[in-house]
Amino acid sequence: MADVADPDAPELAEESEAPEPVLLRSDAEGVAGLALNRPEAYNALSRELLGALQRELAQIKDDPAIRVVVITGSGRAFCAGHDLKELQAESADREQVRALFRQCSDVMLALTRLPQPVIALVDGVATAAGCQLVAACDLALATTNARFATSGVRYGFFCSTPMVPLSRNLARKPAMEMLLTGDFIEADEALRLGLVNQVVSPDKLEDAFDAMLGRLLDKPADVLALGKRAFYRQLEMGLEEAYAFTTDVMVENAQYRNFDEGMAAFVEKRKPVWQA
Repeated sequence: MADVADPDAPELAEESEAPEPVLLRSDAEGVAGLALNRPEAYNALSRELLGALQRELAQIKDDPAIRVVVITGSGRAFCAGHDLKELQAESADREQVRALFRQCSDVMLALTRLPQPVIALVDGVATAAGCQLVAACDLALATTNARFATSGVRYGFFCSTPMVPLSRNLARKPAMEMLLTGDFIEADEALRLGLVNQVVSPDKLEDAFDAMLGRLLDKPADVLALGKRAFYRQLEMGLEEAYAFTTDVMVENAQYRNFDEGMAAFVEKRKPVWQA
């Protein structure tokens, strides 16, 4: 029987507002913006947030309208790493812990496998898996407010998965220093070591992003995708194998329509008109 409202029953209190989504997406002019949105937890990577990132990145991957992806953090932090309260609650279950870290690794791999360039905009702290997230992005712009650390070792938990992209961004000894000490480095030091591309004052971050965006959007999307894919693959190869592989990539690239357009524009001394 269907429920029937009782006219004499007291009025129910109004339902509380739905919680804010843990990930905000906004698309504009070929750019997909992904904002980590757990400011009260310094945008820690909970299972829910990792799942939301997985879903959005899977959609973006196959969307030709998206040319660039940008990742930001809401509030005072970029990302403080894993949600340690969530992790501690599950730490006795080995398979639960394995599933959590596998999920995080899958997100980082998805960033690498996206055909679109991914830019991190860092205004605040990026620690542990948050530092990993910055290192996993193709490019990173930071403000003078940004600070970076692989701080897990301070709490008896070595940053082993963050070590993977960190050690592929930094030289060995600086990477080991960050991993073994857990100490913070300032934005300028992150720039010197190669973790970020540029450091600006907070009020100049949007301008720096717009400038970087312009330098990407005037390039052919298919060539950027080919180049990004080849870059990450050749990094894991020996020298001879890398040259053989990238030779094949250049042969493939020469068959692209945008290659013909680029060569014609060079000869004719005009700006190329790229095909989508």
